[in-house]
Order: sequence, then C-alpha cells, then structure tokens
Amino acid sequence: MSAAGDWEANSPERLYVITGGRSGSSVPATLDLVTLIVAKSGPRHGMQPEHAAIIRLCQSPLSVAEISAYTGLPVSVVTVLLSDLLRDEQVMARAPVQAARLPDRALIEAVIDGLQKL
Repeated sequence: MSAAGDWEANSPERLYVITGGRSGSSVPATLDLVTLIVAKSGPRHGMQPEHAAIIRLCQSPLSVAEISAYTGLPVSVVTVLLSDLLRDEQVMARAPVQAARLPDRALIEAVIDGLQKL
C-alpha cells in the first residue's frame, strides 16, 4: 500500500472504516439474503458514500444479496449499512413474498383419480 488513499477495494481496513468497526446490526430487524430493501427517498447531503449508493440502488426493491453484488461489498458489511439506514428510516425492509403453499397430496391424488374416471 503506497498511500492511505490507495486502499484495495475490499481491504479489511477499508471495510472496518465503512462500518465504523461494527459487525452487527444496530436495529432488531433480521436481514437475510432475500430480504427486499426499498429506499423511502433520495440520498441526503453529507451522507456516507456507501449509504448514498445503497439508497440510489434501492429506488426499486432489491434483495440484500443484490445490493451486495452491485456495491461489491460483502453481505456482512451491507447488513451493517442497511441497519443504519433502517434505524434512520431511510429505507424499508420486507421479507419476500412466501412461496404458495401446495395443496394436500391426498387432494391432488383424488382430483387425478376423478379426472381419470371421466
């Protein structure tokens, strides 16, 4: 490393600075890879660049995994940043739509049996 500004993109030092040394969420919300995030407004003046980038990305819903991929930051770092944005009510988080529940197997077999008798 030749100068303080020449950090590698994902060096541990840079990631430590981005998260303020935190490794966990600052809000009780549980964020997993498929949690959808959407911004409530645009970035504010003076906001940390990584927070602003996430808000710009999330003008339409994106999953935590997608945000990580687009920003090039590890999921753990994105989770810390998102918890900051959730605490400040800059973004909303919601679980993805759950998969539809399949009907009972016995019901499906009864329908198939009925159709075969036609």
